[in-house]
Amino acid sequence: MINNESSSDGILLYLEKMGRLGDTIARLDGEDINVFGGIVGEEVRARVYRYRRRKKRYISALVTDVLKSSPHRISAPCPYFGPCSGCQWQHIEYSHQLKLKRDAVVRELQKYPELIGVPVKTTLPGPEQFGYRNHARFTVRQSGSIGFNNRITRQFVKLEECLLMNSQINAVIADLQGKCEETTNLTVRNGVNTSEYLIQPTLQLADTSLMSGQAYYKERLLNRIFRVSSPSFFQVNTTQTEAMIRRVLEALELCGDQTVIDAYAGVGTFSVLLAESAGKVIAIEESEAAVKDAAINTLGIDNIEFRLGKTEEVIYSLETGPDAVVLDPSRIGCHPVVLEALIKVRPARIVYVSCDPGSLARDIAILVKGTYRVNNVEPVDMFPQTHPVECIATLNSTKEN
Repeated sequence: MINNESSSDGILLYLEKMGRLGDTIARLDGEDINVFGGIVGEEVRARVYRYRRRKKRYISALVTDVLKSSPHRISAPCPYFGPCSGCQWQHIEYSHQLKLKRDAVVRELQKYPELIGVPVKTTLPGPEQFGYRNHARFTVRQSGSIGFNNRITRQFVKLEECLLMNSQINAVIADLQGKCEETTNLTVRNGVNTSEYLIQPTLQLADTSLMSGQAYYKERLLNRIFRVSSPSFFQVNTTQTEAMIRRVLEALELCGDQTVIDAYAGVGTFSVLLAESAGKVIAIEESEAAVKDAAINTLGIDNIEFRLGKTEEVIYSLETGPDAVVLDPSRIGCHPVVLEALIKVRPARIVYVSCDPGSLARDIAILVKGTYRVNNVEPVDMFPQTHPVECIATLNSTKEN
């Protein structure tokens, strides 16, 4: 249950620093509050919201007026910016967004003495600042309206289009807007390079030509076709994903005969693209749906072996140790057993792909204590206009097997 209480008049705030959710932090009545729509160093007037979720009390604020503006402030191009909280940074010039993301990575690394001084590259810019998302989950309200809920006010915002979505997803929104009374949520996924799409759930609509309820769609990455089922994970930014994959392949420095583990392998994206440069790829994935996709995606590639199961359970059952490992876990990071196993079998190189700088820093600090050295960390902007940042960390073993 959510009980919202907002101040009728705005309150004056000085925005002191960045927070974990991409908001700025200000002090109010002796405590920190998250402020949406600001930039560090600004003086603003903001509306304060006090609310409870799952028995916890929160205080947040939305900027209503900027009294002292940052030189990095621009006009947000989206008419829904503010009422819709999906984008946190449309009001910040893009070059500064890239700096903020690098700063966030550095901040997390510096929490660990073992990682102070680790080289952090400049953030790899996104090729497209808008229109890059191939995947969206929408809320559907009464009368079939499609939109999003503001995470602070919980107010529903009906959308005509979302500037982050690619053109095909926005075409789906336009077609289905006001027609989805039969569901409360709508998922749309799109193959940018194939024009295939997936809409869930199955909709019983007579006044649209759109099909729905597809079990999967296909996408092409680096000239390879991948099948992606509805429950399977796939990166939301196709073009930047291709750039990131190239970075990972370069970091591994494969010469054709090494054994590589692709941990948290998903639908086999890295595995397929590693296979040409490796002697053998062992892909580990716990999602049955993803492994079924991977079985199709890897047809005809003889040097990939898939193991269904949790990485922490499978890795100790391997007969021989790998030469290199790709880690691409979910936001929570690696299970401690996975890190223990890597320290024990000591692959010469580990490339860790992460969507959360905090869990990345925690995990690579453990690896550094276990005789690994971090060559560098590269932030990758997979999500322009929003605060999350992808990272690629490259580590070498400092001991010979």
